[in-house]
Formats: sequence, structure tokens, C-alpha cells
Amino acid sequence: MTITFQDRVTSQEELRNMLGSPSLRGQNKVISTLDDHCREFISKSPFLVLATSDADGNCDSSPRGDAPGFVYVLDDQHLIIPDRPGNKRVDSMLNILTNPKVGLLFLIPGMGETLRINGDAMIIRDEAILEQMAVNGKAPLLGIVVKVEHCYIHCGKAFKRSGLWEPETWSANNELPNAAKILAAHVNLPGMTEERVAADLLEGYKSKLY
Repeated sequence: MTITFQDRVTSQEELRNMLGSPSLRGQNKVISTLDDHCREFISKSPFLVLATSDADGNCDSSPRGDAPGFVYVLDDQHLIIPDRPGNKRVDSMLNILTNPKVGLLFLIPGMGETLRINGDAMIIRDEAILEQMAVNGKAPLLGIVVKVEHCYIHCGKAFKRSGLWEPETWSANNELPNAAKILAAHVNLPGMTEERVAADLLEGYKSKLY
């Protein structure tokens, strides 16, 4: 089915005419280094979203999480994200190899404002650095270094509107989507039942986090 939209915004001029321009505060809030405020935010963040795209512009967003402070700030221009065990698709890193531009969104539970960082990324395997990021005696095999170009705080309106940190707005556990059921349907392989996927997920969460 083809959907045709009759009234699209197709230029920056149209967009600005409708929404206006950012305030001076909005323009001036972007900095190019990891100052003490950014470092403190990163040190308290247990979760980020890493946005990448390949050479053709195909985009991907990947969650990254660990104990607060898991992202290491190397200096005022560089930070490093340890690569923990996953499903080995490595979509983000494959993208970085063809297009180093990345975007990061750091979250702190209960806080509406987020920290946004944009820059150029590379993949490293320097043992001396990665050993410092070991957990339970296991160092990451690889790390993603980001050279910072832009840092800025994003306001909390999206969190206010969504009620994300307000437990009273959350669905009951029995009302949530069933991840194992979804994955089994999408994989669609012989023997890959909902029960099998659920067991595999549980085992992975128990023994394959690091």
C-alpha cells in the first residue's frame, strides 16, 4: 500500500516560518568540550543511546548500559564506551567503520533533562585502556571512542509528557509486550519457540552480561 501525503514541509525556510528560531540561550548552550558539568552527568549515567548511520545514510540506534560511570572520559575531547557482550550483530560498529559520525543521548533515571553529545567515533582494542573497564574480571574486547564536537543539555519536556519516570503511569507486568513471543515470531526458525527464546534470554541475562 502506498500512502501519499499532500502537504509536506520540504525546505528549511518553511520549517522556520512555522516553528521560529531558537532563543539565544538555545543557540549558546552548545559547547565543544567535556567540561566539569558534562563529566559529572556522564559519571552518574547508567544508560545511553548510541545513534549511527552507514555510508548510505541508513540509521540505527543502540542502547548501552552498565553501572553509573561505565563511560570513561579520557580528556576534555574524548570519551570511551566499553563494548559488552551482545548478539554479535555489531550494527553500530559496522556503521562506524564506514561513517564515523555518531550521536549519544545520556540518561539518568528520574531526571528529565538529558545530555546530548555528537562527534566522530573510532573502534579501539588497546588492552591497557580496556583493562581499566573490566567488570567481574572481564575486560571488553573493544571500545568505542568518541571525539566530541557538540555537547548540550536537552530539556525534560519529553519525559514530562511521557511520564517515563512516574511509576503510576507504567503498565502492569502482565500488560507489557512479550519479548520472547515477539522474537520467536520474527526469527521464525524451526524449534525456536517462545519458551525456548524465553529460556535463552533468561540464561543470557544471568551469565552473559560481561
